[in-house]
Amino acid sequence: MRTLTIEPLTKEAFAPFGDVIETDGSDHFMINNGSTMRFHRLATVETATPDDQAIISIFRADALDMPLTVSMLERHPLGSQAFIPLLGNPFLVVVAPFGDVPEPELTRAFISNGRQGVNYHRGVWHHPVLTIEKRDDFLVVDRSGSGNNCDEHFFEESQKMILDPQK
Repeated sequence: MRTLTIEPLTKEAFAPFGDVIETDGSDHFMINNGSTMRFHRLATVETATPDDQAIISIFRADALDMPLTVSMLERHPLGSQAFIPLLGNPFLVVVAPFGDVPEPELTRAFISNGRQGVNYHRGVWHHPVLTIEKRDDFLVVDRSGSGNNCDEHFFEESQKMILDPQK
């Protein structure tokens, strides 16, 4: 079974999968009579049809036991999905490129620094939210509308991967 190497989350490394939402190194301009920096358009909400809506939710996630056997990934073919940590805690991200099914050999793992969020592009395979803390909160921006917007893929035993933050 392959053990995923956990990489630092950077805009360049994550670009094939979506956007890193962070202020570090991002363009900004001043608003509100010069009292506020606006870090503009850090990610784009993607929706599939004109009837879709972008919505904002909070997910309260519980940590999974580690090391974790990655046995499934999901994707949202009708809209992007963004996760922004609300409590400043690092979290793990497991992704695979867009395709009919996720390819285990192309699956990658990242760790956020706690000040970074991610925006998964439409159709990018990813693991459901992976908090490191016992419980954590995330602001989530995604799509609401008709149609099935969640596909799950379960790996065969030989394709499963190990995610171990200690390695």
